Amino acid sequence: MAMLSFERKYRVRGGTLIGGDLFDFWVGPFYVGFFGVSTLFFTLVGTTMILWGAAAGPTWNLWQISIAPPALSYGLRMAPMMEGGLWQIITVCALGSFVSWLLREVEIFRKLGMGIHVPVAFGFAIFAYFTLQVIRPVLMGAWGHAFPYGIYSHLDWVSNTAYQYLHFHYNPAHMVAVTLFFTTVLALSLHGGLVLSATNPKKGEVVKTPEHEDTFFRDTIGYSVGTLGIHRLGLFLALAAVWFSALCIVISGPMWTRGWPEWWSWWLNMPIWGHRV
Repeated sequence: MAMLSFERKYRVRGGTLIGGDLFDFWVGPFYVGFFGVSTLFFTLVGTTMILWGAAAGPTWNLWQISIAPPALSYGLRMAPMMEGGLWQIITVCALGSFVSWLLREVEIFRKLGMGIHVPVAFGFAIFAYFTLQVIRPVLMGAWGHAFPYGIYSHLDWVSNTAYQYLHFHYNPAHMVAVTLFFTTVLALSLHGGLVLSATNPKKGEVVKTPEHEDTFFRDTIGYSVGTLGIHRLGLFLALAAVWFSALCIVISGPMWTRGWPEWWSWWLNMPIWGHRV
């Protein structure tokens, strides 16, 4: 690889967050580190628990395997292994592996002398999972409010939760989150298309510069956010979408227990519609 000469410059000791030189080495192209080992540990334990739960279940059909959280009657207590305890251990292992992977990324960025924007973005994804599996169940008083580990069972949980609040798409935070997801796709697809159009010219033509890219958008919409700005905008839109996604589910139950269409009654009762008290 052409980067092998560069890799020799940064593949040096140091930059670790914990453990010092312990596991501070590479295996082929993969950096190990203390958090690489902890990621592997939590992944193996969690996968073993999933296989254990599948073996104890009625089927090996990949679509129908399901490991459910404890029943609501257990509240926030530890449950027996086959009555939700496996789910609790798997959740701990999942969080352990996700956070370990994030911290491993931080160590690599420290070695490269780069910012930690990618671990921060990954942290938002972890936060969304943590919201669903820990924050919301704790606020509602039972682990049983979290989603099960399975394909069909997870989809059923999503459907049932939506119907529990009648029309979930009336959730205002859900509306904002969906809008941000669509806007993220729009912004980054425009960015990707622009870069390809500039740097992948027809045979015999020269590669265009960022000035050409900026000019296109100035001529099209009157303004160009710039090459650095579009990446900042894309990151902001994506993280905001995840934030409002987590918000929309954490307020459903702990803060709002009725159907979401009912929440909009404040709009219908505004005096601008001419209602008389």
